[in-house]
Amino acid sequence: MDYLYIKSLHIIFITTWFSGLFYIIRLFIYYKEAEEKTEIEKNILLKQYKLMIKRLWYIITWPSAVLATLFAIWLLVLQPGWLQQNWMLIKLGFVAALFAYHWSCQILYNQVEKGFLKYSSFALRIWNEVATIILFACVFLVILKTSLGWIFGVAGIVSVSVLLMLGIKLYKKIRAKKSWDKP
Repeated sequence: MDYLYIKSLHIIFITTWFSGLFYIIRLFIYYKEAEEKTEIEKNILLKQYKLMIKRLWYIITWPSAVLATLFAIWLLVLQPGWLQQNWMLIKLGFVAALFAYHWSCQILYNQVEKGFLKYSSFALRIWNEVATIILFACVFLVILKTSLGWIFGVAGIVSVSVLLMLGIKLYKKIRAKKSWDKP
C-alpha cells in the first residue's frame, strides 16, 4: 500500500515539476518580448514578469523537482530490480537530460535576475519543446517498458519533434504577417 502512495506522490510532483518547466520558459519568452515595448510598458512588464518568474521557480518548480526526485529514489529503494531493466536505465538517461534542462532554466533565471536574457523569444520557443520531448520519452518508457515499445515511442518522439518544429516555423510566419500583440 505504501508503494502506491509513494508512486502517486512521485507522479504528482513530476506533473508539477513539468508544469513549472513549461511555464517558466513561457514567462522567459514574455519577459524577452517585453524588452521591445515602450519604456513605460517595458518597466511595468519586466518587473511583473521577474516577480512571477521568481515565485514560479522557487515556490513550485524547484520544490517539485526535489520532491519528485526523493519519491523516485524511494520507489527505487522499494523496487531495486528496476535498476536491472533496460527501460529504467534508458529512462534514467532521460531523467539526467531533464536535470540538465532544469539547470539550463536556472541559468536563464539567473540572467533575468541580472536584468537581461540573451536568447531570442524564437530560440526560447524552440527550447520549450525540449521538455516536451523528455516527457514523451519518460512516459513511453515507463508505460511500454519493452524494447520494441520504447523504440516505437522514441520514434514517435522524433516525429512529434519534427511536427513541433514545423508548427513553430508556421507560427512564426503567421505572427510576422499579423500582429497578435496589438489590441
